[in-house]
Amino acid sequence: MKKILVTGGLGYIGSHTVVELQSAGYDVVVIDNLDNSTEEVKERIVSISGRSIDLVIGDVNDQTIMNRIFKEYDFYGVVHFAAYKAVGESVDNPIKYYENNVSGLITLLGAMERHGVQNLIFSSSCTVYGIAEDLPVTEDTPIKSAESPYGTTKIIGEEIIQDYAKHKNIKTILLRYFNPVGAHPSAQIGELPNGVPSNLVPYITQTAAGIREQLVIHGNDYNTSDGTCIRDYIHVVDLAKAHVKAMTFADKMTSSVDIFNVGTGDGSTVLEVVQAFEERCNMRLNYRIGPRRDGDVEQIFADTQKINDVLQWQTEYDLHDMMYHAWMWQKSISRK
Repeated sequence: MKKILVTGGLGYIGSHTVVELQSAGYDVVVIDNLDNSTEEVKERIVSISGRSIDLVIGDVNDQTIMNRIFKEYDFYGVVHFAAYKAVGESVDNPIKYYENNVSGLITLLGAMERHGVQNLIFSSSCTVYGIAEDLPVTEDTPIKSAESPYGTTKIIGEEIIQDYAKHKNIKTILLRYFNPVGAHPSAQIGELPNGVPSNLVPYITQTAAGIREQLVIHGNDYNTSDGTCIRDYIHVVDLAKAHVKAMTFADKMTSSVDIFNVGTGDGSTVLEVVQAFEERCNMRLNYRIGPRRDGDVEQIFADTQKINDVLQWQTEYDLHDMMYHAWMWQKSISRK
């Protein structure tokens, strides 16, 4: 079996991707520093897949640890998730994001080069498009200055990979995520942010569970149908399966770098997400409208034709599924 290293593999998207890689027949090794996850996630992954994973607790910025891992295992490829991801936090603490997200990628590429590992799936983001003039955005939509330091680290990461690939033997796929939400249908793994959530859906579920008193919607004066921001929300399991498709495609690549948007192709406003939760979960949410939040883009959603055609990937879950699975996950962890 081909062996895959998943950095940040106990995190939200990482854990779901580990499950899907195992289901597709890959062996998985995870490195995670537990900064935004817990070691318990490993056992939850195993309970879903029925297959073990090797876990290294460590940081991708630690060159000694990375060299040791690459010496110990013969990797076919790497899926790189290990990065901070909160827009608001990056605005408040940009140095933290530059140090971790950029340096971690450089350390990883160095280890891959020294040990002859060629295949890399990079976790990028639709934030690289900034405030796009034309919607939906395609992979050819111009990259713009980011609205947050988080977005800047993704732009820099893509540029580093593009430059590196011009001169080195590497096959890299850049997956530009839109807005991952939901949880595994088993309710064994899902999004578990530290402290107060910065993303919409976990704040919704925590408000519904009584952990948060009230959901604040950041602005209702945008140029959208109901004045709230529009995002392309994608079920985390659909997103995870895109990584498996990408890893399978690596052998067929004719270029050193390829790029795919990963979304549903449909935009939903914040209020539409709230309404979908209320309808599917049969409950009312306590929410109010607050001021706009620094770093937020008014609206963005994907053109997914390329990933549909080239990787033969399609989404399976709709917005109501996303809300229901997120709520089932929240209820499972609230019972602890």
